[in-house]
Amino acid sequence: MGAVQSYRLRLQRKRWRIRAFRKRRDLTPVVQRTGSIRGSDILVFSTFRNEIIRLPYFLKYYRDMGVNHFLMVDNGSDDGGREYLAEQPDVSLWGTNASYKRARFGVDWLNWLQLKYAHGHWALVVDPDELFVYPFCDTRPIRALTDWLDASSIKSFSAMLLDMYPKGGIADVPYSRGQDPLEIASWFDAGNYSIYRNHKYGNLWIQGGPRMRAFFADDPARAPALNKIPLVKWDRQYAYVSSTHTLLPRGLNQVYDEWGGEKASGILLHTKFLSTFGDKAREEIGRGQHYAASREYLAYAEGVTENPDLWCKWSEKYINWRQLEILGLMSKGNWA
Repeated sequence: MGAVQSYRLRLQRKRWRIRAFRKRRDLTPVVQRTGSIRGSDILVFSTFRNEIIRLPYFLKYYRDMGVNHFLMVDNGSDDGGREYLAEQPDVSLWGTNASYKRARFGVDWLNWLQLKYAHGHWALVVDPDELFVYPFCDTRPIRALTDWLDASSIKSFSAMLLDMYPKGGIADVPYSRGQDPLEIASWFDAGNYSIYRNHKYGNLWIQGGPRMRAFFADDPARAPALNKIPLVKWDRQYAYVSSTHTLLPRGLNQVYDEWGGEKASGILLHTKFLSTFGDKAREEIGRGQHYAASREYLAYAEGVTENPDLWCKWSEKYINWRQLEILGLMSKGNWA
């Protein structure tokens, strides 16, 4: 990368950090327990709206993994989620009714909270419908992963978003509060993915899976991005650019080996496709707060009117992380 482009990216990073500082005024503390955060704690950051049905399992999943504290932003929920989280001893909660879109789809809010609270911590940014899977997660806590990353001088860890879905219509089996969503949405596409390198930021761009084939078959280039870098040893000089797809400084995006080897990586099991999906898609269209005039949710709302079955003869049923590694969707790299 040339000196001019490098300088422009430094200016852009400074701009995002200044913007996050200004957007802090959107956030009102509901309950703040950040004083209990210790220097070695692993933190989860998340924004949500009307996710009370998912929040109990979300907290349980990441607590069992070894996460120490949750920093959450509630964007105008009216389903009791805010009140539920306010009672949790390991949660710090902020509320806002400000525009999700004008906060760059929540990125500004989380950039501010990470700038203020995550410096020197391993920070995991996930949505309530995303379940992080990493090598050896069935036998090792997340601290084993972060300790190995520290020992290897690795600052960022990638995880491809893997859309999970049921066999049969997505509305056929009701999802209940606190339930493991993988009991219903246990299938995924083992292939059907495209990948290319974004030369500006140095990250990989991945598309495909059931959302491309079911909702964007006529225009696959507009299918959602599946590449994410959710786990970062945070520094207050860092900033997310676009969700967790892209980071600055640019070097944090180079989570792959250009010389033919494999770096360790994970998966985010994306459990969006449950019985609640249709109502959620219609709600988000009404709000109009998502990227590109909510184009993605317009495609969803149109597609779910007939209760689609995303399962096909090439679908794979999820077993564990080793299965995902065998399929080439994630890697343990040189972590033994």
